[in-house]
Amino acid sequence: MTPKLFFKIFAIAETITWTLLIIGMILKYVTQTTEIGVRIGGGIHGFIFICFVIAVIGVGTSQRWSKKRIATGLGSAIIPYATIPFEVSVAKAGALEGDWGLGANGRTPKNWFEKLTSWAIRSPWLAIGVGIVAVVIIFSGLLFLGPPGEWGK
Repeated sequence: MTPKLFFKIFAIAETITWTLLIIGMILKYVTQTTEIGVRIGGGIHGFIFICFVIAVIGVGTSQRWSKKRIATGLGSAIIPYATIPFEVSVAKAGALEGDWGLGANGRTPKNWFEKLTSWAIRSPWLAIGVGIVAVVIIFSGLLFLGPPGEWGK
């Protein structure tokens, strides 16, 4: 899988889950019919949000994005529907072209984070397994904490 396709999948998924969350919020706060949409849509959105963050950092590191571009990518996940325009802009700039920069035929990793990213690209199934476990742990911790508005209460 190319960096371009990998990133596009997560950018689209993030947008779809924003839609689920917004529909849930409309049902809860506008029609006041149910909050199940927020629980389900919010849970799915939270999970995909974490995956998108990992995708931005991983692709950005491999493809040598600037810190500003990585920060912009991370910020795009916070604004509803902004991940697709961000993906289009980085694709148009050529920042998703070619093979993985830290892949099997790519450059030699220089630091621990590039080594970790390179390992994930070169051992994708193992990295996916480890990644799923990591995301589940993070997600479970966030579920345990409850909605952000209730943290620290």
